[in-house]
Amino acid sequence: MESIIVQETDKHVLEVITLALELENFKVYPLQDCEANFIELIEQQRPHVVMLDFRIDGKKCMEILRTIKHSYPTLPVIAMSCNNNINTVAYASGFDGYIAKPFDFELLYRILRK
Repeated sequence: MESIIVQETDKHVLEVITLALELENFKVYPLQDCEANFIELIEQQRPHVVMLDFRIDGKKCMEILRTIKHSYPTLPVIAMSCNNNINTVAYASGFDGYIAKPFDFELLYRILRK
């Protein structure tokens, strides 16, 4: 079973994402707090991918991305955002992919399985 760390600041969105991914047989480690120790969690859970909530300016999210990529350069990290420019900002910031909010779950599943 593939595992995913999902960080989303909106509790309700996090619940929906978690449920949708679990229904597709992913093991989900949901986090609402972006202050979590991601490296420790990655070491403990060994996820196949990390999904991060790219808030309005994305500064905290990019800090987390840099921390993860420093220790785990090959671990895919995907940005999630409702920003209309996430398609360009995500790759320019070093993310391995992005998913726009509101979610197209079929697209989300394809991205995660890739």
